[in-house]
Amino acid sequence: MTESFQSVSQTEYGPASAVVGLQWGDEGKGKLVDLLAGRFAAVVRYNGGANAGHSVVVGGERYALHLMPSGILAEGVLAVIGNGVVVDPERLLEEMEGLRARGVDVSRLVVSDRAHVVLPYHKAEDALREELLTRGTDTPDPTAEGGPKNAVQAIGTTRRGIGPAYADKVQRASAIRVGDLVREDILRPKIELACAIKNAMFEKLHVGEPIRFDPETLTKEMLAHGERLRDTIRDTTWLLHDLLREGKPVLFEGANATMLDVDHGTFPYVTSSNSSSLGIGPGSGVPPQRIGRIIGVVKAYSTRVGGGPMPTELDGDTAHQIRERGHEYGTTTGRPRRVGWLDLVAVRYAAMVSGATEICLTLLDVLSGFDELRVCTGYRMPDGSVTDRFEADGFALEKVEPVYETLAGFADDITGVRDFDELPEAARRYVRRIEEGTGVPVSIVSVGPDRAQTITRDLGAVVTTG
Repeated sequence: MTESFQSVSQTEYGPASAVVGLQWGDEGKGKLVDLLAGRFAAVVRYNGGANAGHSVVVGGERYALHLMPSGILAEGVLAVIGNGVVVDPERLLEEMEGLRARGVDVSRLVVSDRAHVVLPYHKAEDALREELLTRGTDTPDPTAEGGPKNAVQAIGTTRRGIGPAYADKVQRASAIRVGDLVREDILRPKIELACAIKNAMFEKLHVGEPIRFDPETLTKEMLAHGERLRDTIRDTTWLLHDLLREGKPVLFEGANATMLDVDHGTFPYVTSSNSSSLGIGPGSGVPPQRIGRIIGVVKAYSTRVGGGPMPTELDGDTAHQIRERGHEYGTTTGRPRRVGWLDLVAVRYAAMVSGATEICLTLLDVLSGFDELRVCTGYRMPDGSVTDRFEADGFALEKVEPVYETLAGFADDITGVRDFDELPEAARRYVRRIEEGTGVPVSIVSVGPDRAQTITRDLGAVVTTG
């Protein structure tokens, strides 16, 4: 039997490293970033907005982070919001105040002056679009014979204004950047133009009472936010390159996950940014050759929030059992997450796209107590053929059926285990099957939410079979 992957030293870090999700989000990236953050000079968010949520448990205390990089909980580490993030200043300020009240030093927060701003009209537009998709329009469904249906049903966004903010960024003229919040001469005409456009749209498309935004009120509100954030606003591209030139390591933290990447996920049921590791360059200004280590985070089963296909989705008692054990409710919205067996086809694809050098497997403890476990190793296509290649298209993926492999389950409580060799044999086999299915080593296994509930493996002794 031959070794199917290269060993990765636990002490060797490139000039920059990254933590990215390899599923549909909520994999436990926040815990891993918090665990690693103390080894880095800065932790950087490079995509997404307040639609993301990372839960971190430290000393039994749970912190729900949204815009704030998880590194804010590590002493002496810069928490950087990069230019690829869309920032809701009101929510960011609320989050800062909440952390400050709990004794967290938020003076280490740095926000890119090039990050774009989420304004109230973006949130109104997001909600309006979801409402229109939910109730239907007069556009016929191309898969049926007429009828007032949509080809795309509601995406299931968090209605935080993320998509409309990114859309305005691309349309440029009325897009507002964080640096504009402290430049009234730039901010005021942009808001006036944006309000003229948005108010006209809301008047035509409104559901219920028409929505209108007053540019003067909004300008004053944004200037007030800008004044409170002034000391945090910097050119983070130069900041990060200066750190790297000085030999100080940087950790990039992805929001959302690879399967929600706007270009490489299950489009159109995706987020509005490049949430794979491919978003690091444009979202921070740091080129990919500076990143030596990419840790892909994988939950021991599958979950998804919002609309879109999920081939291994479960319902009934098994789904309920996993959901309750894993506390599978959204950090940002509280919505119950959809759950399913682990989809190795999707994870293998995501690891390839994101260039994962290793995997951190989370929530393995949730699977304790099942007599058998299933993993998806292929998709049965509509014509009856089977493929192990992921369909990165929401409409095509809806038509596949999962092909499962059944593995033995384990009954032991593993939340106190700190050594891989002390896990039940069935749990070790499950981890090794993930390595075989992805070709990527599992270097870290999480067996509970707290920092301490983590197993770090000596990969020099690991040899997979196959």
